Amino acid sequence: MTETIVVLDPLNETTATRLRSLLPAGMVLTHARTRGDAHLQEIIADADYAISGQVAVSGVVLRAARRLKLLHKWGVGVDNFDLAAARECGIKVARTTGSNAVPVAEFTIGLIISTLRNLAYGHAELKQGEWRGGRLPQDSFMLSGKTVGLVGFGAIGKTVARLLTGFGCPILYNKRTPAEPAEEATLGVRYAPLPELLAKSDVVSLHCPLTPETTGLIDKAALMTMKRSAILVNVARGGVVVEPDLAWALSTRTIHAAAMDVFETEPLPPDSPLLKFDNLVVTPHLAAIAVDNFEKTVRQMFANIDRVARGEPVPARDAVV
Repeated sequence: MTETIVVLDPLNETTATRLRSLLPAGMVLTHARTRGDAHLQEIIADADYAISGQVAVSGVVLRAARRLKLLHKWGVGVDNFDLAAARECGIKVARTTGSNAVPVAEFTIGLIISTLRNLAYGHAELKQGEWRGGRLPQDSFMLSGKTVGLVGFGAIGKTVARLLTGFGCPILYNKRTPAEPAEEATLGVRYAPLPELLAKSDVVSLHCPLTPETTGLIDKAALMTMKRSAILVNVARGGVVVEPDLAWALSTRTIHAAAMDVFETEPLPPDSPLLKFDNLVVTPHLAAIAVDNFEKTVRQMFANIDRVARGEPVPARDAVV
């Protein structure tokens, strides 16, 4: 019997075709054409499995599903899923743990360098016909030798630490449960309480999940403890940073600069105050997107769906509900 997988994110036909080429046997794939709960309720109604990358999945949408067995995150963060509703409806939830660690870590290094060296500003100005080499909005700094603080130290944070090896950066990290001493030694990192990490780091890079404990973690008080020469990078979740407080810190030069790939509201509204700052690099949630990581991630996701279809459990590392 044919079963249906629905992707709740709008897809172009090229991406849909690539997904269909990797489908498990006996399955077909459909996808959203637009955004909004009304459309999602319609397309999830008769689906056996659902996938979401960046689209929020509410209880209203899940309750419209008549036979859904599994909701799968295309990525790792499930903060935009109504997990209580999934439990209520008996719908399993899974994710692709570790699948995007390398692309997100590489993107993080790119954002750090872009922010420290005014790359985005120079690019935008030159595209407008302005040669700003000697008139930058703030000083440029090298990454080499700078102290980097990693808030969150899962697969992505650890990969960032490995990639920083060649830059000679002292690395501090913070997480709920510190790593084993042997792993710290291998990665060349040291655990630090968050206040110490914020105060000592030249670069603060966020890699933690969005939870009740991390929501609003980087607020005005936290920003005021950072070095005035420090930069903040957020590739975690928008809700970890209090955006009005960040805008204040950038405008007052309480911190040197920042880079944001994620935001409290996505897509970022075109009238967002964040878009006016020369000392802020913004990207539209691109960190996990890499064409040469596509097949690896999709195969992991489809393998989990195929297991559920066979009546088997999702591997513990990927199981959420």
